[in-house]
Formats: sequence, C-alpha cells, structure tokens
Amino acid sequence: MLIEEKAMHRKELHLKFFMCTIQSRQLVRTPQRTAGEASTSSMRLQRRPPETDALKSLYTLDDPDTMESKPVLDNEWIMTHEEHHAARTLGIGKAIAVLTSGGDAQGMNAAVRAVVRVGIFTGARVFFVHEGYQGLVDGGEHIREATWESVSMMLQLGGTVIGSARCKDFREREGRVRAAYNLVKLGITNLCVIGGDGSLTGADTFRSEWSDLLNDLQKAGKITAEEAKKSSYLNIVGLVGSIDNDFCGTDMTIGTDSALHRIIEIVDAITTTAQSHQRTFVLEVMGRHCGYLALVTSLSCGADWVFIPECPPDDDWEDHLCRRLSETRTRGSRLNIIIVAEGAIDKDGKPITSEDIKNLVVKRLGYDTRVTVLGHVQRGGTPSAFDRILGSRMGVEAVMALLEGTPDTPACVVSLSGNQAVRLPLMECVQVTKEVTKAMNEKKFDEAMKLRGRSFMNNWEVYKLLAHVRPPVSKTGLHTVAVMNVGAPAAGMNAAVRSTVRIGLIQGNRVLVVHDGFEGLAKGQIEEAGWSYVGGWIGQGGSKLGTKRTLPKKNLEQISANITKFNIQGLVIIGGFEAYTGGLELMEGRKQFDELCIPFVVIPATVSNNVPGSDFSVGADTALNTICTTCDRIKQSAAGTKRRVFIIETMGGYCGYLATMAGLAAGADAAYIFEEPFTIRDLQANVEHLVQKMKTTVKRGLVLRNEKSNENYTTDFIFNLYSEEGKGIFDSRKNVLGHMQQGGSPTPFDRNFATKMGAKAMHWMTGKIKESYRNGRIFANTPDSGCVLGMRKRALVFQPVTELKDQTDFEHRIPKEQWWLKLRPILKILAKYEIDLDTSEHAHLEHISRKRSGEAPV
Repeated sequence: MLIEEKAMHRKELHLKFFMCTIQSRQLVRTPQRTAGEASTSSMRLQRRPPETDALKSLYTLDDPDTMESKPVLDNEWIMTHEEHHAARTLGIGKAIAVLTSGGDAQGMNAAVRAVVRVGIFTGARVFFVHEGYQGLVDGGEHIREATWESVSMMLQLGGTVIGSARCKDFREREGRVRAAYNLVKLGITNLCVIGGDGSLTGADTFRSEWSDLLNDLQKAGKITAEEAKKSSYLNIVGLVGSIDNDFCGTDMTIGTDSALHRIIEIVDAITTTAQSHQRTFVLEVMGRHCGYLALVTSLSCGADWVFIPECPPDDDWEDHLCRRLSETRTRGSRLNIIIVAEGAIDKDGKPITSEDIKNLVVKRLGYDTRVTVLGHVQRGGTPSAFDRILGSRMGVEAVMALLEGTPDTPACVVSLSGNQAVRLPLMECVQVTKEVTKAMNEKKFDEAMKLRGRSFMNNWEVYKLLAHVRPPVSKTGLHTVAVMNVGAPAAGMNAAVRSTVRIGLIQGNRVLVVHDGFEGLAKGQIEEAGWSYVGGWIGQGGSKLGTKRTLPKKNLEQISANITKFNIQGLVIIGGFEAYTGGLELMEGRKQFDELCIPFVVIPATVSNNVPGSDFSVGADTALNTICTTCDRIKQSAAGTKRRVFIIETMGGYCGYLATMAGLAAGADAAYIFEEPFTIRDLQANVEHLVQKMKTTVKRGLVLRNEKSNENYTTDFIFNLYSEEGKGIFDSRKNVLGHMQQGGSPTPFDRNFATKMGAKAMHWMTGKIKESYRNGRIFANTPDSGCVLGMRKRALVFQPVTELKDQTDFEHRIPKEQWWLKLRPILKILAKYEIDLDTSEHAHLEHISRKRSGEAPV
C-alpha cells in the first residue's frame, strides 16, 4: 500500500484494527513500548509471504499516527487486512439458527450469546429457535431474529433462555418436513444445535434428509425452485450441552462443571452436620448412564465410596463397604460420605439404590445414616466461570465451522480437548457414545471404561487408590519424601498435599510435611504425616501447612543440613512462581551442596496462573469464580441504577489471565492487561465505546484491570478518567477485589486437578528416587530430576525446570508465551468492538479414533 493511501486510511485504522502478534501460531506478549511509541491496537497488519527472505525489508509494521516504519521480527507471522477482514464478511448473505434441545444445562446461554454475537459480527443474520425442535417444527413466532442487545445479561443465567423441549413431532418425517419449510422460508441454511447425543443425532438425520425434504416441499408447491436452489444444502454444527458429561469425544460438556459446583456446595454443607452427629450420608447424583458426576464428586470431597454404572462393584462389595466405613471411623473420622450415581448397578445389572445402601449400613453397622437425593438442583443455579468460557469458545467455533462449511463437509461437533477446541465428525462421536451404553448392556464393563476415555479412567484409578487401598500399618517407609507449600496461598493447595501424602503412604513411603515453605525447611519445621493427618483437608482453602514467599538461595546450607537430618530423599513443592524459581535455585545449589541432589517436582498452585510449563495452576479456577460471582453482583446492582460503569481491579501480578478470563466469563467491555500494552488513545476509545453503548437498551458497563497492567494508568487513574469523560452520560464506580481472590473453598475443578496432580507427582517421585539410588544413597543431578508438573494442551507432562528458563520472563514473573492470549479477540468481539478476528488458528476436523489413541488429558 502506498504512503498516500496509508494516509487516507489513517483515522479509520486508528480505532478499527486490532493487532495480535503471533509466533508459532500462538499469541505472544508484545514488548513494552517506550514513550511516544504507538499502541499496538492502532497498528496495521501485513502478511509476510512465504518468500520472505527476498523481500524481508519491504514488510514492516506501519504506525498510522507517525507513518514511521518499524522492522518486523523474523519469526513473527503477520496478516493482511484483507485476510483479517474476511471474517467480518464471511456471513454476509447467510442466516444461522440456534436452538437448545433436550435437558437444559448451565452455560447454554453463554453459547447462545456467542453464536448470536459472532454471527452478527460476521455479517450473518441469526435467529433464535424457541422451545428446541418443537419451535423448529411449529415455526411462526418460535423462530425470531436475534439482535445484539437481545442476548445481553444472559451469561450469568442458568438453564436456557430460549427454552428447550422434548419433541415427538421432529422424530416423524412429517415434522421434519415442516421444520425444513420454516427454515427455507427464512433463508436459513446453517443450524447450530446445543444439546445431548439424542438432539445431535436428530440434527444429523435432518441434514441427511435435507435434499429429499426440499423435493417433497417443491412437489407440494410449498416452496419454489428458486427457494430450493438457495437452500440446496444445510450445515449442521453441534455443541454438547449435558450435565452428565456423557458424550464421547469431548473432555467436558457444557453444564458439567456447574453441576459439580452445585453438588460440592451441598456436600460441603452436609459435611458439617454429618460431623456434628457422627452420621453417614448417602448422596445420589444424576447420571443414568454415566458416572462422571459421581466419580469426580467422590474425588473432590474425599468420599469413602462411589457407585457408578460403568464399573459395578465386586460381588462382595457389601462386606468391603462396611469394612471401609468401619476403618474410617476407627481412624478418628466423624463422618462417612457415599456417592451414588442414579444409574448405579451391580455386575448382574441389578440397580443399586441409595436406599439399599442406607439399609445395609444401618443393618450391618448401626450407623446413623441419611439419604439425600440431589435431583434437579444439579441443573440449576448460575453457571460456573468454566462453563461460561467453554460455552463462549464453543459458540465462536460453531459459527466459524458453519460459515466455512460446504455441501461435502460432514456435520461436526465442537469439542474440548485439554484447553483446545477441536471439531469432530458428529456421528463418530454419537456412535462411540452409543457403544458405551451397548457395552454396559452386554456387561462388558472394562470396554465401557475404555470407551469413556483415558481421562475418565485416570479419575477412576486415583479414586481406587485413595478410597479402596488400605494404608500400610508400618511406620517405617521405603523412601522419605517431604511436601511443602511455597508462595502465596491458593485454594486447592491442601487437596494437593492430601493426595501427595496419602499416595505416598500407600506406596510405602515415609512422608514428611514442611511448614512455612523454604523458610520452614531451613528452620527444621518438619514433621511426619500419617493418613489421618490430612483428613478433611480436600475442601479447605488456603494452606494448612503455611506458606511463605522466601526463596531458598540464602538458606541453602541450613536446608542441606535438614535434608540430611531428616533423611529427605525427594521433595514435592506445591506453589506459584516462587516454587518454580526456588526449584531453579535448588538446581543451582547442587554445585555447592551434594545434599540437594535429590529429585524434586513443582506442582503449580497460584491464582495468578503464571508458572512456566503449565497452562493451568491449582487455585486459578477458584479465583476466577470468585471474580465472576462478584462481577455478577456488581452488574446486578446497576439494574436499578441506569448508566453505570464499574472498574474492577483483579490480582495476577503482571499476568493478565484472571482479568482476561473473568472478562470473558462476566461479559466485560474491556480488560486491561500487561501483555497487551495500551495507551491513552485506547482508554479514550473504550470510553467512546461505552458512551455509544449507553445509547442502547444496555445501560451498564464492566471494565477489568489487572493490578500491574500499567504503572501509570492505575485503577484510580482509569476510574477518574471514566468519571470525567462520562459526566452526564454514565456514573463510574471502582472496586479492588484484593485478597478475597485467594480465599474461599476450592472449586471442584481445583480439588480434582490438585488431587490428580498430587497423585501423579508422587508416582513420578517414587520412580525417580529408585532411579537415582546409587551406592546406598540418593544422588540425582540430571536436569530431569527437577521438574515442573504441568498441563500442556492435552496432557500432564514433567518438564525440567532448567529447560523452562528460556520460556520465562523473570523480570515480570510470567511465561513468554501464554495460550489464553489468543482468546482476547473473542472478548472484544463479544463486547461489540470494531476489530478484525484472526481466523488463522481455528479447530480443524479431527477423528475421534485418533483423539482416543493420543495422550490422556488431565
């Protein structure tokens, strides 16, 4: 583009283009600018073609304000305006319908909202189909065009705002003919179905019959040949909404995490009354054909027993259960928790009911026993942050899949694998899901477990270890492993300690706990932990061991002495960035002290989610839900006071994870973070955006700011700016959430994540100690003897701390590359900013057979 042409577009480019710096198909942090440099959001993007080497000097980032050229780094992937702009015009002339079918699930509204807003963003017309397939068949007022404002304030609502219903009519061909007629007349050729496997199977049947249905309508004279030609094919994309998590091909279905929140809230409440009266509680949760809710609940609350349909208990389960409950009481526990999936069966296929279990416990043991059937309370309430983000991400991907679809593209379902969105052939997933039910009906329970996926099996294996294996009676262990917390407290730390201690004891190890982190290790604040020592810890927030930010470097001599004194042969460090940097200092200290040549592993646990080597940290999900809950209440307070903007400051240090993800989950208008530098012009553009928003029916605003996003544009500064510029248009309020984000009971995700991380860390530790045993002592001095255990995309992996140094920005205590940055454009699009969506990285169609044979997600 010539200089004169650039100048003509200068003003337009200033506010219109959003820049994402991409490296290896990942967004990365843009370096801080010096004074006078232009905002990255005001820079135009060009793509360097494949033959870059010959034309390298010609491709630069151009600042439209100064018209100065700045060289582009060799490894950056730059995109043209035309390619970015393609997403803005992808839907022009097309229409999308979205419906929710079958049982409702929290998070469906987030998906509907994303489909509507991203659909409109691409230029498409988007329609609500009310009451599911019944509305599709009935047509008329049941199919209405959606607007941007019509999905406002939907994020925090449970259920489905557009309604859902079981529809017998759609199962008959005549009903599907009527549904096709209604879609053709409105020019709708793209259908997004949010529901379970039955709903998605119906959608695939509808698509396969589409040509025949059009022929029937044309022969009957209900549609013209031209209408039939315009609607010659129907694109179908499914999103799985089901609290049971019973759909094969996705790690989590929309609504599952929220259902777990409801269950755990009730279990925690029941625990207090059960302890008061020394009672046994039998809790029945949903899951007619899938035991996921029951299984994860048992892990998240430390239940004594769980009954699931995929794995019936052995024939002598009654004796085993009673022995287990009795042993628990003997060890000093004042309560017993038994979780039952509603579809639980024995090996002969006979139902095992909660009443049966109650009667057994009362008859055999005489314990005061109560039954609680949770029922539909599991479907209700506010969706969790996880489900809001999941629904939003899936909705965005569904629109892209629909608009990119061709007549030859098979109907697909958008799924979650680790932290990645993937597209899978719909009927492949449905087929595998049906195979699970078939295997259970044929009593092939091992096959049913395998078909559920390796993540499900991993949950089951950890549960069996913690609930069914008797801890050894002997106090002298095979190896001695110490466990400690380092850094700021994070919800889930106690769950990780509990899992680590108990798995260590089961393996025959002697397990020590260290109080107050590295400082306590230097001072000898160490004691031995038994099975009961960590009883009841799983649901408690904070750090029972105590935690400090002190690093080991200054105390290496004392630490080495205590490692020898207590015969510590392995160290499990649970904490945040200080735990990681402390691990690096231990590695460096090996040169000076041989005593430090013992294996250690770092389990990331921090609300900031800033530990290199892991996409998620224990505690971040709890903090995220705390922020979302607060934002919901703050937004609700504006319902009676029109035209108000709230500025909320979140924690996270220099890491913008909490601000970004909370902004996506709470529907924020802007989220200021360090990784995406901003200037006064960006702040002004945000104010102008909110001024325009106040002219619509949505008269409230929410702005999040990461605590260290900018040293000059503080929360007070932004509040004062918004207050001044919004005079006469909107009022401003500010709220600094502070340390409340580190407190509270851990969420089901953090409990489950921490439990499995602790178990995996201890298994690795035991193997590494054996591997490092030489000449009667432990000597570990290889790089892989000091690791971070992290979740990377789809798997839990051990990575040497020394290899992670190059991936770390030590000055700002963050990884150089962070996966969640690629979600920021979604946040801006859903807030109605005039930006361009990068479609260079999207989910490609995979096959479930390949996915199942890959590495296991957490």
